[in-house]
Amino acid sequence: MSLTVKGKVHEVGTVQNISDTFKKRELILEYAENPQYPEFIKFEAINDKTDIFNYVKVGEQAEISFNLRGRKWTDRNGKDSFFNTLLAWKVSKLEGTGSPVQEVASPVDISNPGDDDDLPF
Repeated sequence: MSLTVKGKVHEVGTVQNISDTFKKRELILEYAENPQYPEFIKFEAINDKTDIFNYVKVGEQAEISFNLRGRKWTDRNGKDSFFNTLLAWKVSKLEGTGSPVQEVASPVDISNPGDDDDLPF
C-alpha cells in the first residue's frame, strides 16, 4: 500500500548499520491535521534508500511517500505480536505553499540546466 503525508521535519536520524547487508535510518515528521494536537510519525528508510533523508532538514516542510508494512512475530511462549513500519521511498521538500520544490528519490543536479528546456510541443 503506497501513501503520502505532508508535514514538518522534526528529526532526522543517523544511519544505523544493523549488519553487513542491512542498514536503516529514521525520520520523524510532525503531522498537524489539527494544529492543536500534532502527531509525530516515524518513517524508516532502509539500505540504498537511507540517502533520501539527506536532502531535508529539521524545520522544513516535506512530503513523504511510503509503503505501509506489517509483520507478525511469535515469541518462545507462542504469544503473537504485530508490528507496523512506514517504509519511506521518496521525499519531496515543500515550499511554504505546500507545493514540491524538489523531489528526492535520488540526487538531482540543478546547477547546470543546459538546453533541455526546448520542448517538442
